[in-house]
Amino acid sequence: MKKQILLVVGGILLVCCLYFFGKTSIENKPVAPMETTIEKKFDVELFVQEAKDKLTNEQKATLKSLEINSNPENYTSLTQIANFWNDSAHDSKIYSFYISKAAKLDNSEKSLTFAAQLFLELLRGEQNSEMLEWESTEAISLFEKAININPNNEDLKIGLGSCYVFGKGRNGDPAQTMKGIQELLGVVRRDSTNMKAQLVLGIGGCISGQYDKAIERLRKVTEKQPNNLEAIAFLADAYAAKGENAKAIECYQLSKRLANDAHYSKEVDQRIQMLQKK
Repeated sequence: MKKQILLVVGGILLVCCLYFFGKTSIENKPVAPMETTIEKKFDVELFVQEAKDKLTNEQKATLKSLEINSNPENYTSLTQIANFWNDSAHDSKIYSFYISKAAKLDNSEKSLTFAAQLFLELLRGEQNSEMLEWESTEAISLFEKAININPNNEDLKIGLGSCYVFGKGRNGDPAQTMKGIQELLGVVRRDSTNMKAQLVLGIGGCISGQYDKAIERLRKVTEKQPNNLEAIAFLADAYAAKGENAKAIECYQLSKRLANDAHYSKEVDQRIQMLQKK
């Protein structure tokens, strides 16, 4: 629940920035502000080495033992190293990196999907552009491999489209956002009741400044899922960006009740106060 709340807060902050400080166009792409534009490719091996250097002596010894007895081309060995980074070092990025390597070796729909979802979760909250590019590329590769195994799985296609909307599209290329939107539109053309796809399309509309379309999509979601916090928060953002302040405030108030979180309520109250002054 806390992760969902953080993502929703990110959505509110996004549209605040768009509405008050920027043009409502696709150029204002971030779901979370980027630290910098892409200048060089993210070096994951260097990232891992730097993380190793920060481990305690006991952790270093444990990891060294795992690595000595491991086979880099063995699924079980890679998952053991991944679990070390997750359980002992508490590093979600390196954990996902090794899980991804293991999934590509295993090449099963289950393993690939699990790894892809890990990276999708990471990229949605990523604020560093180089890492975002790496996470997006990894997630897309994993989703595509899983789709090759099961081309009829709509959830995989939604995941793939989400990687472009929340990932590559946020790094400055509107064509990448549209690529994701087209993938998602394919899903809703086959099944207009797919609320997962409608939700991401609605959020994509907020990101690209297409607020009328965003509202249409997000209202469909909230009608079917009246307690969907993310949909309600982004719907509030879309109404606010269009100047429909009364509707925005109503949605923000509802989102506060659903979230029941002090930090989130503080962010929303500030947003409501800004709207009430207009």
